[in-house]
Amino acid sequence: MKAIMVMYDSLIRKYLKPYGCDWTITPNFQRLAERAVTFEHSYVGSMPCMPARRELHTGRANFLHRSWGPLEPYDDSMPEILKRNGIYTHLCSDHMHYWEDGGCTYHTRYDSWEISRGQEGDRWQADLKVKNEEGTIFENKKALLRSEGCQTMLSHDARNRRYMDTEEKTSQAVTFRHGLDFIDRNHAEDNWFLQIETFDPHEPFYVLKQDRELYPDSFCGDGNDDWPPYAPTAEDDETIRHVRNVYAALVTKCDRYLGMVLDAMDRYGLWKDTMLIVNTDHGFLLGDHGWWGKTVMPMYEEICHTPLFVYDPRLKGLAGARRKSIVQTVDLPATLLEYFGIGIPKDMEGRPLKQVMLNDTPIRDYAVFGFFGSQIDVTDGRYVYMCAPADPEAPVYEYTLMPTHMREMFQPEEMQDIVLAGPFSFTKGMKLMKIRSGSRMGDTTAFGTALYDLEKDPGQSHPIDDPGIAERMRDRIIEFMDRNDAPAELYDRMGFRQ
Repeated sequence: MKAIMVMYDSLIRKYLKPYGCDWTITPNFQRLAERAVTFEHSYVGSMPCMPARRELHTGRANFLHRSWGPLEPYDDSMPEILKRNGIYTHLCSDHMHYWEDGGCTYHTRYDSWEISRGQEGDRWQADLKVKNEEGTIFENKKALLRSEGCQTMLSHDARNRRYMDTEEKTSQAVTFRHGLDFIDRNHAEDNWFLQIETFDPHEPFYVLKQDRELYPDSFCGDGNDDWPPYAPTAEDDETIRHVRNVYAALVTKCDRYLGMVLDAMDRYGLWKDTMLIVNTDHGFLLGDHGWWGKTVMPMYEEICHTPLFVYDPRLKGLAGARRKSIVQTVDLPATLLEYFGIGIPKDMEGRPLKQVMLNDTPIRDYAVFGFFGSQIDVTDGRYVYMCAPADPEAPVYEYTLMPTHMREMFQPEEMQDIVLAGPFSFTKGMKLMKIRSGSRMGDTTAFGTALYDLEKDPGQSHPIDDPGIAERMRDRIIEFMDRNDAPAELYDRMGFRQ
């Protein structure tokens, strides 16, 4: 038995033909959907990038106890469990957050791994003259990227692009070449798991001329058209449409490289004994709801409702099937462990997708998701309830043995008043450092609480007032928190009675 995961970052479901898009060029996603099971109600759990990947390893919610951070010593890592049980695991990725302080324990859980450099602000090329030549980018008040803290990332991105000026040099191309090389070498071997993970189509939407030309428009701006800010939209409709076209061009590139994996499965007859999972960590807003981005606004459907395709060679007659049961990121590690016949750790909240794929048997009644220290959201597939803290000024605490942020260690001033807390039900008897959180990525508490009826209002334009439904959804959040041994102070912050 073998398994391949092709994972994207920030892949928006409504830009794919299998989910109803009629203007993007995604024939290989359609080709995949005609062979695999397509999930209609796949949702995120913890946001954004590394919290989602922690769930991909552990099958357990991250955001109740921890923000962005590494795997912890007590975590059950799906690739490591496979490795310990004789399944060779290999990661090919250009997702630079793996090589930073806040992601430093993920890639080393695999038997082997290959990296491709150059995505976003990856600190890769040391071409110092570029800083001066590109300096005007920070003075351009019309630039889409308006964030004041992005100078270093912009500078490195400008340098990196000079070394990715042809298709074969781009990070996604190199990442898939590594993955396809693994398949070429090992297709006849048994018992392996390959994860091909590209940062695309995450911003910046860097695509070359041949892909941009697939989506012509009349935009005649002055550059910086592929890196939207995490901010309200301040651009005209033509600019927003153009940025969506650039994103679509990158999705088409993603589709092309997915096709190469499907070709390899055809070429080597891997459909008979190889699971294929195609997934993403979350979506993105491209001017929807008046916003760019994913972390400074509520988790609308474009962000939290994700595409997911799974092919299981054991299950016959499911080509082209679609399933409506609610599933989440936490279900993917359990799905892989069950597929390889390996027991699922008791701390994994996720469940295998086999029965959902067979006959749409539900494995949960609802999905809960959110950012650390922010709103907690829940959906049952029809209603989505975005629950803001009742006391937003109440303190929020990180629980960790690995005190790192995204790109740096916790600073000494943050560590002065730490205490030991726990153990929690999932920490295997270990007590953790309890550290008061300062500024938090994804804090959307100021938006308040909202309830939407997705059946009547799929665009989430008009919140509804229904106390009965709201109470039922709150009860589901509380049940989820109880099951995941949430910190006691979080109940007080949210206004829940423990």
